[in-house]
Amino acid sequence: MRLIRGIHNLRDTHRGCVATIGNFDGVHQGHQRILDQVIAEARGRGLKATVMLFEPQPQEFFSPQTAPPRLMSLRDKLIALREAGVDQVLCLRFDERFRSLTAQAFVKGLLVDGLGVEYLVVGDDFRFGCGRDGDFSYLQQAGKQFDFAVTDTATCEIEGDRVSSTRVRAALREGDFALAERLLGRPFAISGRVRHGDKIGRTLGLPTVNLALKRLQSPLHGVFAVAVTGAGLTDQPGAANMGTRPTVNGTENRLEVYLLDYGDPAGSSGDAQCSHQDSLYGAHLTVAFRHYVRPEEKFADLDLLKTAIRQDINAVRAFFDMPTV
Repeated sequence: MRLIRGIHNLRDTHRGCVATIGNFDGVHQGHQRILDQVIAEARGRGLKATVMLFEPQPQEFFSPQTAPPRLMSLRDKLIALREAGVDQVLCLRFDERFRSLTAQAFVKGLLVDGLGVEYLVVGDDFRFGCGRDGDFSYLQQAGKQFDFAVTDTATCEIEGDRVSSTRVRAALREGDFALAERLLGRPFAISGRVRHGDKIGRTLGLPTVNLALKRLQSPLHGVFAVAVTGAGLTDQPGAANMGTRPTVNGTENRLEVYLLDYGDPAGSSGDAQCSHQDSLYGAHLTVAFRHYVRPEEKFADLDLLKTAIRQDINAVRAFFDMPTV
């Protein structure tokens, strides 16, 4: 799959495509149905299946503090689009200059001159251009003028309701990971590179791996049973905390995972586990969320925090049908 970063990087080789436009946050079952539609049309026409998306997402640009939390980082989104069979992604920087584009400039500059779109798949509620003056009807008229076809997206419903990123977020907030998995077509997961933390977990005898979230807000908060994959691990059980760590006056949202029995089958928290987790620094891990344990809390001191973490670990062990320690 080819990634095109910005309008200025569009070349003649990128022209001639079947395209769709959107955030594609989560690349859920509804998105996958749209992509299937785009790819089938592209293959039938001998054209490139193309996705146009934006960074930051428009709501993050207009209102970063109240924008919906991301389900996916850009990296994971691109991987999911590649695995779906997309040929190229045009990733546009959504800034003041882009926001000020008129609907006419958007169509002529991007769809016609830039991508040479021959077939466009969008939702019938799609709006674009400065002042949101472009809509589905406008695209249909432009298609007649510039000789490209426009069709709306296929509706995808699960259990009687439309699949959407908003619905996935709601399922996650309610701790309904089974529903989230049905909506996504896979378990909800967050990926990231392991970085150095402040190593407070080591002082408690409970070393963790820390992943940077790279998003303004997290779609989850609390303690969870998770399964970790990457760097030689496959569905390694873990107890994860997603939040700001209020007991130690943390402010940054982060994901911390205690890997159960990792490099330490006896279940103790000795030097062996610290050594094994040190080997993960810099590795890219995927953390799949399986079960909600409790909300994040602020404890009066580290001893109470340690006791709570031990209880969390045993709750996670029980979920995975592992012996408690």
